[in-house]
Amino acid sequence: MDHLDRLEAKSVYILREAYREFKNLCMLWSIGKDSTVLLWLARKAFFGHVPFPLVHIDTHYKIPEMIAYRDRLALEWNVNMIYGENVEALRNKQTFPDGTVDRLTCCRNLKSEALKRTLSGEWPRYRMDHNLKKYVVDKEKEPYTGVIVGVRADEEGSRSKERYFSARDKESEWDVGDQPPELWNQFKTDFAPGTHVRIHPLLDWTELNIWEYIEREEIPVVSLYFNQGAGQRYRSLGCLPCTKPIASEARTVAEIIVELGSGKLANIAERSGRDQDKEDGGGLETLRREGYM
Repeated sequence: MDHLDRLEAKSVYILREAYREFKNLCMLWSIGKDSTVLLWLARKAFFGHVPFPLVHIDTHYKIPEMIAYRDRLALEWNVNMIYGENVEALRNKQTFPDGTVDRLTCCRNLKSEALKRTLSGEWPRYRMDHNLKKYVVDKEKEPYTGVIVGVRADEEGSRSKERYFSARDKESEWDVGDQPPELWNQFKTDFAPGTHVRIHPLLDWTELNIWEYIEREEIPVVSLYFNQGAGQRYRSLGCLPCTKPIASEARTVAEIIVELGSGKLANIAERSGRDQDKEDGGGLETLRREGYM
């Protein structure tokens, strides 16, 4: 087995363990490269069928191509696609683009709070109807207590403190100091009733591993990751008002792999184009403690 085979095997094992241990399971899909690799791995783990819903939090400020890609792939791969949103914050213009709150508060409103209430079933969920090819209100309101997420330890500081199976409280808040040990591939999966558990099958993957795997498996990703002729591309995807591209000539997956291997980006954070990170002291720990992805 090469390094990608080993990473794949461990991630598939984690996904199957999660499915075995947690009744009300879902997987977050941000539409980015990491969660799309995670979706590909889930399809491999369960022989082409994803046996749990995908959940996306729609801030209504995503780059339009991201939403088009989400819906196209959901239909092509026949997955149970669900999205949630913070209707009240959008209606009351409690967002950074509206100029009423700062970036961190906007993230709390449109991402953290929307995620929390969507997972709990308190707020409406919208499910892709594969016959109608459009979203309808989902009648299922049971809380998701096991949530699969495509975070990587090398992406930014707070994520390096995660475990493969990471407990949150009923409000989705994270006690960084209260993490179970995970030694010799022994994972804690028996948590107290009511515990909200995040599962991280990609924790040991690096940015380079992700792109190597995308190349090997020929996984379709959003074209925003590639230079379209303007000498720049997105390295990390988020909301349009708070996400900036980097200078890059990479037009293909192979060229991104060469770029990462060259060391050109070694001293530039992967999320350097995400403005909310800068407002959170250069990282995401404040937001992530409160339930952010």
